[in-house]
Amino acid sequence: MNISIYTLIIIVINVLCSLKGFKDHSFFETYKFNVGGINRGEQLRMLVSGFLHVDLQHLLFNMLTLYFFADIVLASVGPFYFFLIYFGSLIFGNLLSYHFHKNESYYSAVGASGAVTGILYAAILLYPGMKMYLYFIPIPIPSYVVGVGYMLYSIYGIKSRQGNIGHDAHFGGAIGGYIITLLIAPQVIESHLWMVFVLAVPIVILFFMHYTKGI
Repeated sequence: MNISIYTLIIIVINVLCSLKGFKDHSFFETYKFNVGGINRGEQLRMLVSGFLHVDLQHLLFNMLTLYFFADIVLASVGPFYFFLIYFGSLIFGNLLSYHFHKNESYYSAVGASGAVTGILYAAILLYPGMKMYLYFIPIPIPSYVVGVGYMLYSIYGIKSRQGNIGHDAHFGGAIGGYIITLLIAPQVIESHLWMVFVLAVPIVILFFMHYTKGI
């Protein structure tokens, strides 16, 4: 599978920022998503934290997911809307995390998960019949199963509060990608209404669990 220059740009920025963060603790601490820092007016954290990762495994997982789905979105909506979905999902994910944790000044997180999940949701909405091979599973898996599974992983991450990974941003990004894609390509609602509902289910579940203190 060839990779577009636009996808490559996003991956390179993520890799460079993450490697810098691995080696430079001060850089990591300055730009990670941190509620206390944001409350002090350090708004750049809302953006740069989306290009930092906890470790190589975290970075690899997000970049592989992006690699599988980014060019599918690019082919459908073009570079401008691709970047709109990516950065819109990143910001939306961090805004939602901030909303959930605004009274927890210590709360910190990093990762491209919000942006990547937005791209994942966009790809599934645009091509609901898409299937893919995932890691060592020898059979093709429907893309919506991957999407819903990714969100279930987010629930587990939120409940277990693993490290500095921004699991809250996963479904914030999903919502961002979901809404932006439907605004860009409203024909999806008419042609793939069933998928619009399927992808809304984990979002509704996650919100329900949050507001009932399940997470």
